[in-house]
Amino acid sequence: MDLGVIGLGIMGGAMASNLLESGYRVTGYDIDSDKAAALVDGGLIAASDPQAVAQHADVVIFSLPTPSALHEVSSAVAGTNETGLVCLETGTLPIEAKQRARRILETAGIELLDVPLSGTGLQAQEATLVVLASGSQKAFEVARPVFDSIGRSTHYLGEFGNGSKMKFIANLLVAVHNLAAAEAHALGIAAGLDPEVVQRVTEDGVGSSKIFEIRGPMMVAGNYAPAARLDIILKDATLIEEYARSVGAPTPLLRAALEVYQEASASGLGDLDAAALLRHLEDIAGLSH
Repeated sequence: MDLGVIGLGIMGGAMASNLLESGYRVTGYDIDSDKAAALVDGGLIAASDPQAVAQHADVVIFSLPTPSALHEVSSAVAGTNETGLVCLETGTLPIEAKQRARRILETAGIELLDVPLSGTGLQAQEATLVVLASGSQKAFEVARPVFDSIGRSTHYLGEFGNGSKMKFIANLLVAVHNLAAAEAHALGIAAGLDPEVVQRVTEDGVGSSKIFEIRGPMMVAGNYAPAARLDIILKDATLIEEYARSVGAPTPLLRAALEVYQEASASGLGDLDAAALLRHLEDIAGLSH
């Protein structure tokens, strides 16, 4: 099976690398040609446009940042009329945008699955993502070997769109837990405790979380190199709040967290990892560690 990846950023680039290491022939494209060029030594075949990716693959992963990018790519891929091609939309985007892309591709005999991924760029590098797949079960079975190469577990969730709904739930928790971890460390710093001790002891207790274990050490070290940029988490959280409102689900904690993310982004921290919420809390409280 030949594979394609369109969008070679933090997530897409990591997935392409893992697929190459698994022995697949991978063709890739990114609007920034330098991102494709950086993977050529690892075996990536750099394509000049999305159409070229589709023409050389059986399964194509979309790792795209915006609904407009998805529309452009799906329209371009549909134009190839590669009947039987399976495409995987892995981003956190409005369900309506994914449904529109699905309809565009269907007209060309191309199947689109809704396949958001739970995990950060670090998990993408380590191939320990959690795959949340929805759509045609037949297409899912075709793509299953791909999921096994990029993630540690895969969940088939039924009809198209259910993957995104599950991702909204997961990312609601991520957004809230990021801020909770930052608040916990800010309290420890204000109380005069060693952040390394706070991290170690909290991880051993019932108050810990996966996010505390992932982002807590970054906070302790003051290392905010982005595995998931704060502005990306803010974008996702805004989308989730809008969806929750549309289905009548109350999200008071998410609403409160969003305000802090917005403040942190406005202060210039948006391109750092979401762990930089601690820096924001330190700045507004006059703390440091």
